[in-house]
Amino acid sequence: MTRPAPILQVENLSVSFTAQGRMIQAVKGVSFNLQRGETLAIVGESGCGKSTTGLAVMGLVDRVPGTSISGAIRLTRKDGTHCDILDLDDRALRKVRGNDVAMIFQEPMSSLNPVYTVGAQVTEALRQHQALDARSASRKACGLLAELGIADPDQCLARYPHQLSGGMRQRVMIAIALSGNPQILIADEPTTALDVTIQAQILELLQRMQQRSGMSIIFITHNLGVVGEIADRAIVMYAGEVAESLPVASLFGGALMPYTMALLRSVPRLGNGGPGSKLAVIPGAPPTLTAPFAGCAFHPRCEHCMPGCEAEHPALDIVERDHTVRCHRWRELVEAAP
Repeated sequence: MTRPAPILQVENLSVSFTAQGRMIQAVKGVSFNLQRGETLAIVGESGCGKSTTGLAVMGLVDRVPGTSISGAIRLTRKDGTHCDILDLDDRALRKVRGNDVAMIFQEPMSSLNPVYTVGAQVTEALRQHQALDARSASRKACGLLAELGIADPDQCLARYPHQLSGGMRQRVMIAIALSGNPQILIADEPTTALDVTIQAQILELLQRMQQRSGMSIIFITHNLGVVGEIADRAIVMYAGEVAESLPVASLFGGALMPYTMALLRSVPRLGNGGPGSKLAVIPGAPPTLTAPFAGCAFHPRCEHCMPGCEAEHPALDIVERDHTVRCHRWRELVEAAP
């Protein structure tokens, strides 16, 4: 069966920043496709390039001085036309952002303007994307907040961001992101600062909105437990590169990259170990992206490292149709598996 054309194609995306005279290679040769209605999780430790990849898809990276970006980010728009995000000027990008691609940023308190009411910020987004008058936008904003689970939307619209709880602020951010009915929603760690109960509500909310509208989601997170609940496919990133890409159905039992397996072992589980037992950790720290490295970026922390891993950079090998892995020894690990 022929797979439909993806709504988004990211090809060989590389992003570097210059800071204090040093170049930081934040993203290196990242490629992936996103299908309509699909949820793709991008996973990894802090500093691995997850958020930079999301910002690049939004066209927000190369506007920063000292930034270099290359590759292609091809988008199929609502009207069926095609564009490369990296080729668009500011005016064209403003038409894409919100209408075709929207983003929930990591920390709503720093993303919402503290001097404007919630109502002013939500209605501004609605008027921008849907060409509504002030009264219609206010009614639409009230209905959108109610749909997002806010019990008294009128009162919420009259408040300022600091007067809301973390869960309510996150719902407001989702309302702003959804105001243009985007085809693609990029959610950058949307549940990190929330307790587990509110986190579950936000995940359920995103899934419900996705089912209703058919939008695609890029879900950026370090929480593998969340990935198992919400995603169809996962990309594991390390040191700015794709370390492994595979369906979520295969992630928890079929991961082959030692970094992915180490991440899975570090997830806390009920019943693991006895009294006084310690959580599994990944030793060491990710490499400094200002210093180039020739071999496998993970080799100083890898329990399966062998001579040569530090010298030769591993290619991203195809395991099967939807599974790729970057490791010199993945075939040996498959053969040695019980």
